Amino acid sequence: MRLNRIAAFCAASVFITAPAFAQTPYDGNWQVTIVTKSGTCEPSASSLLTVADGKITAPGANVSGTIGREGLVKVSINGAYANGQLSGNAGSGKWNGASAGIPCSGRWEASRQ
Repeated sequence: MRLNRIAAFCAASVFITAPAFAQTPYDGNWQVTIVTKSGTCEPSASSLLTVADGKITAPGANVSGTIGREGLVKVSINGAYANGQLSGNAGSGKWNGASAGIPCSGRWEASRQ
């Protein structure tokens, strides 16, 4: 389902080994939870994302995204997009995508693991 891929990207957020020496302030493992506010996507999902050198990855997901030094998040995965802000060990934002061609959108929250 599209939301699982979104979770993997926003996740892409349950736990992965953090780099020994973080290159940017937000490098490490992040648990991401997404909640659908409109559309037919799954109501909620969680995932693990890893940030290394400001680039976001997730196991088994085609994720493209970055986190800037100031914590600005921009991510895409299979036609779904998310943006938001990290600060310290937490963050949140909005996402949008589609399930079976029907638009979905909602919010996401992340916490450093």
